[in-house]
Amino acid sequence: MGMTARAASLSVVGTVTRGTTNPNRLRRMDRWIAAAHGAELRRAEDPAAVDLGYGAAPWTAVELLDRLRSVAPRAHVTGVEIEPARVTAARPYERDGLVFLRGGFEIPVPGRPLLIRAANVLRQYDEAEVSAVWRRLCARLAPADPGTGSRGGLLVEGTCDEIGRRHVWVALGPEGPRTVTFATRLGSLERPSDLAERLPKALIHRNVPGEPVHAFLRDFDRAWAAAAPYASYGARQRWIRTAGDLTADWPVTDGPARWRQGEITVRWEALAPRG
Repeated sequence: MGMTARAASLSVVGTVTRGTTNPNRLRRMDRWIAAAHGAELRRAEDPAAVDLGYGAAPWTAVELLDRLRSVAPRAHVTGVEIEPARVTAARPYERDGLVFLRGGFEIPVPGRPLLIRAANVLRQYDEAEVSAVWRRLCARLAPADPGTGSRGGLLVEGTCDEIGRRHVWVALGPEGPRTVTFATRLGSLERPSDLAERLPKALIHRNVPGEPVHAFLRDFDRAWAAAAPYASYGARQRWIRTAGDLTADWPVTDGPARWRQGEITVRWEALAPRG
């Protein structure tokens, strides 16, 4: 069944988002995906990616293809939007490796994609709805293959500000959530807890005393304050020192190479909501 036929045969699942988008808005997320998932995309027989809910303009899908192909030249992207007018407007931007379809959380593409990116899509949903959406999307990912060492597809779901200076996302595999990444333009940051306003829907209402994400952001601010002497060497050196200090108490999964980019990634289990 071709993509168009499959899209027509499925009920579209989801609701229309505001559609706010800007060129280069998702560069931090894309850069992380290329680094964290590039090897999976390179060795896959079908390195298919989906930009879910790309919005009122197709820029994020166009940019995703370019950034993925910088690490996986055979990668291809399908932009999926629930609003028909947005799909029509995006069609002139189609090219080799890039198509646009109407759809939602059902992901109307053949097979199972190796990547689904859903940026600023779940912000308008209730927190109680997130786990079901995650399960549905994870079920559409390419499965893990122990024989080849593949961990399977990746769902990256998160939120950023309008120009992409501050971003927080959850990375999920077929088995469920794996990590949470905080990413920022360091020159714009007063303190790490400024990123709290960009927490994804699964965590944003949990930034209260007694919840792990609140404790993490508290410790993040304390480590940032303690690293103040490093500010004379620049915000990047202060961030690197802060991230290194956090590894003593939190399961940080990355290292200086990513910290230099204004990122830090923590295991999901350490920040998962209680109850």
